[in-house]
Amino acid sequence: MPLLGVNIDHVATVRQARRTNEPDPVHAAVLAELGGADSITVHLREDRRHIQDRDVRLVKEICRVRLNLEMAVSDEITKIALSVRPDQVTLVPERREEVTTEGGLDVITHFQRIRQCIDQLQGAGILASLFIDPDVIQIEKARELGVEAVELHTGAYAEAKTPEQVEIEFDKLREAGQFAIAQGLKLNVGHGLTYRNVRRVAEIQSVHELNIGHSIVSQAILVGFERAVREMKQLVTL
Repeated sequence: MPLLGVNIDHVATVRQARRTNEPDPVHAAVLAELGGADSITVHLREDRRHIQDRDVRLVKEICRVRLNLEMAVSDEITKIALSVRPDQVTLVPERREEVTTEGGLDVITHFQRIRQCIDQLQGAGILASLFIDPDVIQIEKARELGVEAVELHTGAYAEAKTPEQVEIEFDKLREAGQFAIAQGLKLNVGHGLTYRNVRRVAEIQSVHELNIGHSIVSQAILVGFERAVREMKQLVTL
């Protein structure tokens, strides 16, 4: 049965739109935990567009479920990770001009820099994961780096426009997931997953955790955060 990780970044996005103190993403993290979340994900971006340093530290201190910190391969953010000591760090690509993460981390191009970051994290006892596209070569390189897990980018599947394209992208995702498992990696998935498209992804064999944020936050605006998480949890675990 897969786990559900809840990304609270966009609660912070609403707060930062007014540069005020509400809605508090830490409050959302607590409600997500009450709703059944197995972990909380926050992405501490270099430009601090949504999650702030304070949010990361308080979520780690207050929540009983695991904290997954998404971050770029950055010396500054690595120092913060080593200080906060989240349960897991997921390395992701990051561009200042993007609205949200647009694709997987290119492990091939940035292999040595990623290795240096992973060595620091693992040396501090922090589980390391890479957010990558469902591509066999990227998965092989992730295994070479010695990470414990990968999170496969589900954006192409989520954004497919025709039934035929949905099937093509789903097959890529499933086959890449099977390959990752065969390489001894823990399999996580995320990006663009919604209440409409999540079920079949959750049914992929050996998926460990699904990380979902925007769809839950969108639903929570209408029905409340705890209920929104419970509804997604039911879809993931049925």
